[in-house]
Amino acid sequence: MTSTEATAAGSSSAGIWNLPNILTMLRIALVPFFVWFLVADAPGLQSELGPWRWAAVAAFAVAIYTDKLDGDIARSRGLITNFGKIADPIADKLLIGSALVMLSILNELPWWITIVILVREWGITALRFFVIRYGVIPASRGGKLKTVVQTAAIFLYLVPLGAIAPWLVWVAFAVMMAAVLITVWTGVEYVIEALKLRSQGKKARETRASN
Repeated sequence: MTSTEATAAGSSSAGIWNLPNILTMLRIALVPFFVWFLVADAPGLQSELGPWRWAAVAAFAVAIYTDKLDGDIARSRGLITNFGKIADPIADKLLIGSALVMLSILNELPWWITIVILVREWGITALRFFVIRYGVIPASRGGKLKTVVQTAAIFLYLVPLGAIAPWLVWVAFAVMMAAVLITVWTGVEYVIEALKLRSQGKKARETRASN
C-alpha cells in the first residue's frame, strides 16, 4: 500500500473520536472559558488587567496551539475526517470571533474592525457553501497568512501591553491593521475564485447537457 493509499484509508476509516478531533472539540470547549475569564476581569466592563486577564491570554494561547497541533497530527497520521474538515474552521471562527467581539465590548478594539473581519469570515464561509455544487474553493496561502496575522494581532491586544510599555499598544494596532488589510484582500480573492468556479461549473454542465 502506498503512502497516498494509506492516508486515504486512514481518512475513510478514522472515526470522530481520534486525537485531532478531540483537540478540535477542546478548542471549542475553551471558548466559553476564554470569554468568562475576560468578563471576570472586567466588572462593569472596565478591564482590570489582573489575573483573570492573564487566564484569558493563557486560554487563547492553548486554543491556538491546539489548532496547529490537531492539523499536524491529522496530516501525519492520516486522520483527516469529514467531521474535522467541518469542525476545525468552525472552532477557529468561534475563537477569533469571540475574541474580537469581547475586545470591542470592552472598548479596547474599534467595532468597525470587528465587523469588517467577521463579515468577511462568515461571508466567505457562506460563499463556499453556495458554490460547493461547482467545486471546493481551496485554502490559499493568503488565507493562511490572514489567520496567522489575525491571531498575532488578537494575542497582542489580549496581553496588557499598556501596563508593560505604552508604546507597545501602537504595535498591536499596527498588526491589527495589517490583519484587516490581509483579511479584506484575501476575501476579494476568494470572491473572484468563487465566480470563476461557478462560471466553469456552469459551462461544464452546459457541455454535458449539449452532448
